[in-house]
Amino acid sequence: MSHLYRMLIDGELVPGTETFDVVNPATGASLAPCPKADAAMLERAVAAARAALPAWSAMAMADRAALIDRLSDALEARASEFASLLTAEQGKPLDQAMYEVMGSVFTLRAFAAMRVEPKVLRDEGGNRVVEHRTPLGVVAAITPWNFPLILLMNKLGPALLTGNTLISKPAPTTPLTTLLFGELAQAILPRGVLNILCDQNELGPRLTAHPDIAKVAFTGSTATGKKVMASGADTVKRVTLELGGNDAAIVLDDVDPRRIAHRIYQGAMTNAGQICVAIKRAYVPAPMYDDFCDELATLARQAIVDDGSKQGTTIGPIQNKMQFDKVKALVEDARQRGTVLAGGEPLDRPGYFMPPTIVRDLDDDAPLVREEQFGPVLPVLKYDEIDDVIARANAGEYGLGGSVWGKDLTRATDVAMKIDSGTVWVNQHLAIDASIPFRGVKQSGLGAELGEAGLLEYTQAHIVNSVELQDA
Repeated sequence: MSHLYRMLIDGELVPGTETFDVVNPATGASLAPCPKADAAMLERAVAAARAALPAWSAMAMADRAALIDRLSDALEARASEFASLLTAEQGKPLDQAMYEVMGSVFTLRAFAAMRVEPKVLRDEGGNRVVEHRTPLGVVAAITPWNFPLILLMNKLGPALLTGNTLISKPAPTTPLTTLLFGELAQAILPRGVLNILCDQNELGPRLTAHPDIAKVAFTGSTATGKKVMASGADTVKRVTLELGGNDAAIVLDDVDPRRIAHRIYQGAMTNAGQICVAIKRAYVPAPMYDDFCDELATLARQAIVDDGSKQGTTIGPIQNKMQFDKVKALVEDARQRGTVLAGGEPLDRPGYFMPPTIVRDLDDDAPLVREEQFGPVLPVLKYDEIDDVIARANAGEYGLGGSVWGKDLTRATDVAMKIDSGTVWVNQHLAIDASIPFRGVKQSGLGAELGEAGLLEYTQAHIVNSVELQDA
């Protein structure tokens, strides 16, 4: 019998007012029905989160941390089940799905180990000034479809540890792993501390504008992030926005092009390129350009593109039809402007399969270079002068991540310092760690996730400035 998925509201697993189908992107067929919330259920969830807030925030941080650790243990105990479900609803190969599940476990544990202590700013002459950190209140966590589980943990861990309560709204194309996690939480967390609502994007504006929501933590597109920010303006909500990226990899002229091509390929094609900080464009010195492109094309042709549940698959499908159609359009445009060396044609089979695609000879104004493709397609661009390529990498509205590759570490680091991105890696890519803050600049985001900085995003600084009362 198939699993019955239910939402979590006020400590109870509840059906929706209706259901909608979740599609397996490897087949294009329905995977399971998902319960759908209406406005009344949203109000119930917000009220439950508000009601749970006083007791939860009054609990010792160590006790809240212990419950987060129990959640991580429960998730780890069912890691295989979660990974299989994640592959079915998101499409990524099973080994990558397991990596996300275990990354979620480690993220919860990393936050459970953190603490927020009062900070003494002054203690002299009878004047004591202490900065405390207090919870904000009810937090709305809105998560995308590319990493539906770990991106929730990036928000749930710090929000709950610091004493907030949470309402989770997963993407409508990948809600099932979140609902399954809700079953774990129902058995561990006090009622109302975590609530999970599913919809088909109807409830987002109501949730982000709700007067009883203190903060919105959103990961998704820049266009939607702007709407989230605007909807919270009337109540001056705190927002964390982790948005789009058009991440550049700059290859310096002192490396082995074929060796570095392998690293660039992995940084671009993991999760079928559906990563906010995946390599979206690669800049290569003119003398090594041909060899570099040829090696990338060879790697792309060797990929095994198939259902992620099948052993040996290295590239799964694009997650949904809307994104599939966008990627197809970008590839067709690039075909007219440049040279497609590998891939470029969707597989003639059910599902949303685009093989790894390498494109060369494009100008910087090509849509595939200027826009975030969010798929397994990599444009490779030629450069002559380092100052020129830095300017080209910095052009545009995004500034999420990037990488520089070179044997001379000092030189590569100097280049990295000139890249306008929240994170720039040197001789690595996608090196994300729960203990290291992750931020975007320009239109790639606002605020931080992960690390101590990400933890503090869920708190209000509260100053107590005291002096002794003197006798008259």
